[in-house]
Amino acid sequence: MIARLQQFTTLGFLTGALAWGVFFAQRGRWLLSIVGALLIVFGYTAFLAAEFTALYLVHREDPAPRASLAQLVRAWIGEALTAPTVFCWRQPFFSRSEPDHLRAVAPRRPGVVLVHGLLCNRAVWNPWMRKLRARNIAFVAVDLEPVFGSIDHYSALIENAVRAVEVATGAAPVLVGHSMGGLAVRRWLSTQPSNARVRRIITVGTPHHGTWLARFGRSESGRQMRVGSPWLADLAEHEQVGSRQHLFTCFYSHCDNIVFPPSTATLPGADNRHVPGSAHVQMLFRPEVFDEVLRWVEPAPG
Repeated sequence: MIARLQQFTTLGFLTGALAWGVFFAQRGRWLLSIVGALLIVFGYTAFLAAEFTALYLVHREDPAPRASLAQLVRAWIGEALTAPTVFCWRQPFFSRSEPDHLRAVAPRRPGVVLVHGLLCNRAVWNPWMRKLRARNIAFVAVDLEPVFGSIDHYSALIENAVRAVEVATGAAPVLVGHSMGGLAVRRWLSTQPSNARVRRIITVGTPHHGTWLARFGRSESGRQMRVGSPWLADLAEHEQVGSRQHLFTCFYSHCDNIVFPPSTATLPGADNRHVPGSAHVQMLFRPEVFDEVLRWVEPAPG
């Protein structure tokens, strides 16, 4: 579903920009033609700028390091370059270009379950999937459907993915959740009677304690991700927190334009890793994040 929505919006913006440009160019108004078309195509950068501005203002007394203005500007530029690649190219048109990899994998070597966030699909992981396949590491990348439904609905999808990787490898997998995907993994884990089915859980920019930006969300999952939401309180009550947070590595950033204040993406007792200067989607492609996954699935040298 999200692929079709993003195909529609991407082609709609491009068509609108072209129509605007041609309409005013034919009337000899070249400046209006060019400027208007560029604003239609690159207007999303203004929304990103508003997010980074809110991030800066909301930080207040958050214990995470405060980003400098230069770091925020660089992160804004980085996200402005990364976002179109993900939301206007990879996800709309290549959501099935990288199939899951479960055949002819090494036995007893842990595989990986990849869980995307809100407004994404499995194609956000395409660069990861190519790297994992090249290393012959088993993986399944789920599509979280329905897109705007409750996070609770995704536990069954994650269960099927975990079971598929377990059958292929004979080992408990590493689960990686980006943004809302990390909460979906936590909800799934809360249904498990023990930790036996988890090798490691790695979250990237996950609103473990909600995010300020979710106050504007109107979908069910958006409301669940509000700071102090009843859903988050219920999750914490049912997941046996004290015995499970040692399973987590949580990557977070003081330049995350979606999940802020920054420390909302951390968990007490987890291995919390600060990634300076990285925006929300950009953080997913930082080498230290992928290297942490490899650390848990590849055998130690020697």
